Amino acid sequence: MTERTHKTIEQAEQEGKYIRKVRSFVKREGRLTKAQAKALEQFWPIMGLNHQDGMINPHTLFGNNNPLVLEIGFGMGKSLVEMAKNAPELNFIGVEVHRPGVGACIALAQEQGVTNLKVYEHDAIEILADCIPDACLAKVQLFFPDPWHKKKHHKRRIVQASFVEAIREKLQVGGVFHMATDWENYAECMLADMSSAPGYKNLSATNDYVPRPDSRPLTKFEHRGQNLGHGVWDLQFEKLG
Repeated sequence: MTERTHKTIEQAEQEGKYIRKVRSFVKREGRLTKAQAKALEQFWPIMGLNHQDGMINPHTLFGNNNPLVLEIGFGMGKSLVEMAKNAPELNFIGVEVHRPGVGACIALAQEQGVTNLKVYEHDAIEILADCIPDACLAKVQLFFPDPWHKKKHHKRRIVQASFVEAIREKLQVGGVFHMATDWENYAECMLADMSSAPGYKNLSATNDYVPRPDSRPLTKFEHRGQNLGHGVWDLQFEKLG
């Protein structure tokens, strides 16, 4: 895939700050429904965040100092909206590259009266680098990322050493990186990468996986998988001081 460039990236690369190696997605454009298109047009000024606007100020953005949760790859947004609605004492930012999912999330949030949620339609790797201040996040959520299950494609998985370090930089001390996957091999790779990463502590009592916390809603897909005997693995790692 050809890397897109823009002024912010060019400036950063010229200064030697970072060179982007991994993208957090493969672009698959779907067709917008009328409701999704209407939500994007009507409510983007309220809920939408733009990559080109650069670094955010969470206090200014939400008008309070509530803890900030970042979710990477929220799909159609149902679980993210549910989490935001159930936790008004938290602020949420969702990042998703697929426009129909962003439209669906915005539409549902407005329907549910959720006001503590903002969204980006952009690559999460670039959002982390260009828009999220260091040490500002209470939690980062990465639920069911593309598993790239063929061994020759494992290098495309988002959870790699450079990504794990980028997350650590954005977390507050005591902040948590929460991952979930329904691919056992990916769970094993996540566990290995996180266990070898500096500056993290595994929150598992058995030093591997944690039970699904109540804060992560059980999706229909996941419930169906459980009925079929499929496993789901949750990992939670805390940033050390």
